[in-house]
Amino acid sequence: MILKAYAKINLSLDIVGKREDGYHLLEMIMQTVDLHDEVILTEKKSGITLSCDKSYVPVDERNIAYKAAKLIMEETGLQSGIHIHINKNIPVAAGLAGGSTDAAAVLKGMNAMFALGFSHEELMALGLKLGADVPYCIEGGTALCEGVGERITKLKSFGGHVVVLVKPPFGVSTKDAYGAFNLEKIKRHVETKKLIDSLAKGDLNGVHYYSRNLLENVVIQSYPVIKSIKQRVVKTGARVTLMSGSGPTVYGIYEDRETAVRAMDELKKNGNEVILTETI
Repeated sequence: MILKAYAKINLSLDIVGKREDGYHLLEMIMQTVDLHDEVILTEKKSGITLSCDKSYVPVDERNIAYKAAKLIMEETGLQSGIHIHINKNIPVAAGLAGGSTDAAAVLKGMNAMFALGFSHEELMALGLKLGADVPYCIEGGTALCEGVGERITKLKSFGGHVVVLVKPPFGVSTKDAYGAFNLEKIKRHVETKKLIDSLAKGDLNGVHYYSRNLLENVVIQSYPVIKSIKQRVVKTGARVTLMSGSGPTVYGIYEDRETAVRAMDELKKNGNEVILTETI
């Protein structure tokens, strides 16, 4: 079974509180983009094995896709085994849910392959045990995600917009980014309802004005190059630009593909990985 595991960008990321267990309470708008990993599932007699076309990706229990298969087996008592092969196109540690989306694909794929009968909602509940972004990756599209990421409200599609992703040559730890965040210092939160209205109208001026990521300033303190990348993205004609998730990927949303293609040559400087995609 071959599955497409799509990346996501954050159109907003607001942190509105903190639970006693230390998890941050979020309010964020997520958007699927066409960039995707290919996840290939093959039934075997027993056990879990994993392979990947990129040598830097772990192929043991450290990989969240492996954890997803293990969770399915523990929850169902499934006796059959599974081999997972990942053709990795989404940059890692990039704020694009590259691991979470692979895990979501494994959950959905094994549910179908072995006729396990989990509902969409049950798969999302399983996904939350693996990571906060996994339920959204099961849902996909344009969505408001609240709580620790488990409360998902589908929004009118913001599909069909040209996006350029700029991933600098380093990764950012999600744990470190949230660990450095101080909620008490936040004076202005995201005006989420106004952003939702702008997205629904396809109003890129409004999206530009209301899209914010509260982790951006925290991460820029450690990696100031992210700020200069944002400035360069704006200079190349992007209508909207923001850091996605806990970074370090910065994206630009462009009016048309021609402008985006021209922008790519300028943005590839300094070792950045630059990817042309679109919202879906």
